Amino acid sequence: MANTAILYLPIGRKTFDLETAEMYRSQSMSRLEQSGHRVVAPNEILTSVEELEQFLQSVATTEIDTVLYQSVTFADGEFMVKALEYFKVPVIVWSVREPSVGGRLRLNSLTGGNSTSNVLRNHQHPFAFVFGNPDEEKLQTELLEKFDVMRVLKSLQQMKIGVVGDYPPGFFFSDANEEELKHALGVTLHKMDLQEAFKKCVELPEEEWIGEIDRAEQQVIGLNREDETVHKFAQFSTYIKKQIKEEEIKSIAMRCWPDFFNDLGAAPCSVLSQFTEDGMVSSCESDIHGSISMYILRELTGGSAPYLGDLVHVDEGKNSVVFWHCGAGAYSLAHPATGATAGVHPNRKIGLAMDFGLKAGEVTIFRVSHTPDGYRLLVMKGHALDVEQPFSGTSVEVELTTDVTSTLYELMNAGYEPHFALVYGDVTKQLIELGRLLKLETNVFV
Repeated sequence: MANTAILYLPIGRKTFDLETAEMYRSQSMSRLEQSGHRVVAPNEILTSVEELEQFLQSVATTEIDTVLYQSVTFADGEFMVKALEYFKVPVIVWSVREPSVGGRLRLNSLTGGNSTSNVLRNHQHPFAFVFGNPDEEKLQTELLEKFDVMRVLKSLQQMKIGVVGDYPPGFFFSDANEEELKHALGVTLHKMDLQEAFKKCVELPEEEWIGEIDRAEQQVIGLNREDETVHKFAQFSTYIKKQIKEEEIKSIAMRCWPDFFNDLGAAPCSVLSQFTEDGMVSSCESDIHGSISMYILRELTGGSAPYLGDLVHVDEGKNSVVFWHCGAGAYSLAHPATGATAGVHPNRKIGLAMDFGLKAGEVTIFRVSHTPDGYRLLVMKGHALDVEQPFSGTSVEVELTTDVTSTLYELMNAGYEPHFALVYGDVTKQLIELGRLLKLETNVFV
């Protein structure tokens, strides 16, 4: 999984059992260090607001993704308020179990977590709560999931999407209101001129773009280096990469038809495929929310390449659906029996495009969706079947965990967009938690 920068704040008061509290702190720190995430922490429990502030001042310039606030004992709301003065990132509140029942209440950690959660709610600050001791496997799993969600939540606030050309005629769902998008998700847009990219990319010297073909040859089977459409794929990719670097773009939403075929003389699919394979998730038909959906899935799975496709076929007998698109798909998604095979666009009969069925395995299906009422999330789960390639282009047949007929009708009646993002693995819990933190309606089919 991707590395998260965690500020661990063990908070307690001297009027409680600090010896037991220190044992919990030490165990917690050990577990955090074993997690593989980057942890910034004091060497002891912080028992006063003054001690907390002194520590916060010492780490104030450190880049942090989430604050892990552990009420090792009860502590009042002053501690959290002080922490918010220094760090505006999402917070995870952690309460541990009372070590014994009977006699003195030794830690009162749960009340401390309750108090802190109340403070955060009243400050309208994003937070999550976890409960349990550091040696509990369930608690460890929950913490790791929360770390990933908090990192993604923060990264959305810094995300800039490169929008290469306007959406095709009639593809209204691909557009986004910039102001509303920024308010709801924190995401910003950078518009890029597609025709200018066409004009300038073909002027690049060969030594600049030939490396893109070398890169593709590492994974694409049947690639013809001498094909003119392969050259244009490399030229366009090289030009856009320069813009990505200059603008610090995190993902791409790109207009593909009819311009690529009519004006550049090549299919766009290979550009999207290689970009997504190499970590710059890219949606076709200038689908901005599709690009965000792919980005979120990639981040939650620690870098796994996502897929974006239309829902094109239903098989009630298998309780399955097929997701398809013209020829864009990250190379590593190809079924191992065939690998990522070079082909042509199935409708326009022009290269370079991918032509393969996707591999089998557990999948999460996801969409950041927009309606006149605002944003919502769609979360689904299924299993990609080990079948022959359903359709030319790239496609995958997925057996759903919910009834396919009722799910289909619910999706259509709810008016979801026709692009669905998919990733291998189960990150449904994390997506549901992300929806809660973003305060978005989340529709779940798991």
